Amino acid sequence: MKHRYGFIYAHPDDETFLSACIIHQLAEQGKNPVLLLATRGEAGRQGLERATNRSELAKLREKEMDEAAKVLGLSHVEHLGHPDGQLAEIDFNALVEGVIAFIQRYEVEVLFTFPEDGGNGHPDHIAISKATTAAVWSGKCPSVRKLYYAAAASLRAKGHKPSIEVDTEAGWPIKAAALRAHATQYVAIAKYFGDLNIFPENRRWEAFVLGWQDGTMWPEQDLTKELEE
Repeated sequence: MKHRYGFIYAHPDDETFLSACIIHQLAEQGKNPVLLLATRGEAGRQGLERATNRSELAKLREKEMDEAAKVLGLSHVEHLGHPDGQLAEIDFNALVEGVIAFIQRYEVEVLFTFPEDGGNGHPDHIAISKATTAAVWSGKCPSVRKLYYAAAASLRAKGHKPSIEVDTEAGWPIKAAALRAHATQYVAIAKYFGDLNIFPENRRWEAFVLGWQDGTMWPEQDLTKELEE
């Protein structure tokens, strides 16, 4: 079955931080979004308060991801299972092949991932972004028509304007519920979003820049409105 929209990130909760409302909106429209995570998030430091070792934490975070997926309406979630915190050190070709297999399996047409610098410089974010871009350029993913990067400050500084911007205020109850599902990561969530009972005005927008379309990197214009098609 073809799943038109795919999200590719490094850790459980990345999908919620960056694109919860977009994912939920697509799911509500019956578009069956799918998610690929490169790791199971077993290096999340505060999570070790609730698990005795990394293996146990990986299982716990996978369960949290399953709960968040139900909240958001994700059709499928897959984990490549690479070591958390070590994506930059593993064989890059193996990482790319894992991304290619995911894209091929679901015949994804529109992809979302981190920008090249990971948005915050995290090595895992950078590695999965580069692997996703390499997969799209490999010639092995003919289903892909568009690749979007999270609209980090670095992209905006280079003059790249978001093609997709979603105001999260109306969808905040859903996003907050998905964040709560990732309970082991409460410290990072509170630092970034504050009290989940209060809408964070400074985190209002989920935004993505069109980085690749039909063989062209950084096309001048995105002629479609993805969330309205």
